[in-house]
Amino acid sequence: MTPPARPVAVVTGAAGGLGRAIATALHADGWSVLLTDLDPAAVATAAAPIGGWSTALDVRDEDACAAVAVTATGRGDLALWVNNAGVLVTGPSWQHDGPTRRRVLDVNALGAMNGTLAALAVMRAQGHGHVLNVVSLAGLVAAPGETIYAASKHALLAFSLGTLSDLRMAGYRRVHVSCLCPDGIWTPMLHDRLDDPGAVASFTGSMLTARRVADRAVRLARRPRPVVTVPRWRGAQVRLLDALPGLAVALTPLVRAAGRAGQRRQRRRIAPPDRR
Repeated sequence: MTPPARPVAVVTGAAGGLGRAIATALHADGWSVLLTDLDPAAVATAAAPIGGWSTALDVRDEDACAAVAVTATGRGDLALWVNNAGVLVTGPSWQHDGPTRRRVLDVNALGAMNGTLAALAVMRAQGHGHVLNVVSLAGLVAAPGETIYAASKHALLAFSLGTLSDLRMAGYRRVHVSCLCPDGIWTPMLHDRLDDPGAVASFTGSMLTARRVADRAVRLARRPRPVVTVPRWRGAQVRLLDALPGLAVALTPLVRAAGRAGQRRQRRRIAPPDRR
């Protein structure tokens, strides 16, 4: 008897950090994973230990996303598409020029939209599938110092939930869209931000490991939900601040102080031991 085919998943931004961790965790859970990234050599290296299936992908290219979705069907039904690719810029909004703002929005928001729609074109036709968008807590509340990044993630959250509602209105009951909103994750995106005053919001809560978030992504892939926060208590906290914007603004000095303290804690964790 022929064993059942593994479900097929695509992960963007999978050359390192959270994307690589998600791809690895999905593979361990029984998925056939196509790893994609802007850097073809780096993503090929990441894919080698887990099946070697990879391709270059610039998520800003709508046609390229559509082509990857079709490629993924070569090994079976496209059951999961994870939009993980993202870029972070910090500092006051007025310090960023137009090309920088456009790059953040093009990758974090429009790039994830391109991936979502490419996947849905296949999933709607086959009658089932799941798009998992990595949004971040910054998509639930305005993060001081990360305004442009947060704006891109707010856009992705609205797009994701609106698209899920559109699917239901169109009668697609087995096609899902989920948003995974983790706290700060200790990945290369934050490795050089320990002295960055604009990144303090990312250090105000629990500094997560990529493995922990990836494990939650796998559970979410198996049991879709519209929005999941990691950890759960931080989701409740930021939703409260979002519901009380005046309070959130008034608490900005405390957020900054908490973030600075978090940066110092993380610096101590990674400092080499004193061997004198």
